[in-house]
Amino acid sequence: MTPGGPRPARNARGDSGFTLLEVLVALAILGLAVVTTIQAFAQGLRLLKLSGDHQQAMLLADLKVREVVTPEEGREEHEEGRFRWERTTKLVPAPELTPLAGPPRWYIYEIVVRVSWDERGQVEITTRRTVPAQPPPSVPPGRPTLSPGTR
Repeated sequence: MTPGGPRPARNARGDSGFTLLEVLVALAILGLAVVTTIQAFAQGLRLLKLSGDHQQAMLLADLKVREVVTPEEGREEHEEGRFRWERTTKLVPAPELTPLAGPPRWYIYEIVVRVSWDERGQVEITTRRTVPAQPPPSVPPGRPTLSPGTR
């Protein structure tokens, strides 16, 4: 436009930018989005920690079940780091494995391992093992015995 010529009409609001109310609403929405994102991230971290604790507890419980080579009835309880574990072994009645005459040839043991941590975390593994009633025959005298893992 030429200097001194007609000026364009300004709208009633003006072209100076956003109003204070618009800026406050935008900041409130942005703040809400940031808080929600941070809370979601924190929840994800809590779940990650809980998942890691659960996995460690499962590994410990599995290890304690596998430690039992020859089951015997009883109960053990110990602490390892943040985890407390309890192993209970009991004989399970199995009438179908008991012959009509003579002693049983097999026994079934139930091994329960319970691992707990903090106040609320707990996992439990239950397994059953069948073992022969008689110990394996001993090595005849004069024959060398082999330790496990040797030939």
